[in-house]
Amino acid sequence: MDASGLIAIGAGLAVGLAAIGTGWAQGRIGSAGVGAVAEKPEMLGSVILLIAIPETMVILGFAVAAMVLLLSGGGGG
Repeated sequence: MDASGLIAIGAGLAVGLAAIGTGWAQGRIGSAGVGAVAEKPEMLGSVILLIAIPETMVILGFAVAAMVLLLSGGGGG
């Protein structure tokens, strides 16, 4: 395996692992948020905000993957 293959694997891991962490966090926050909104409906805005915050991990993972691919010149085959 040459360097461009390893670069592509690294970029994929950056996005994939960030997505797994985000999914796990959003699942736990979402289940707690549904319970909170069931008791206090006025908390809906706060719960939506808390569910959206972990999504920044995927955005940062994508940014890292793009930087790895673009700055190394790899990933093109």
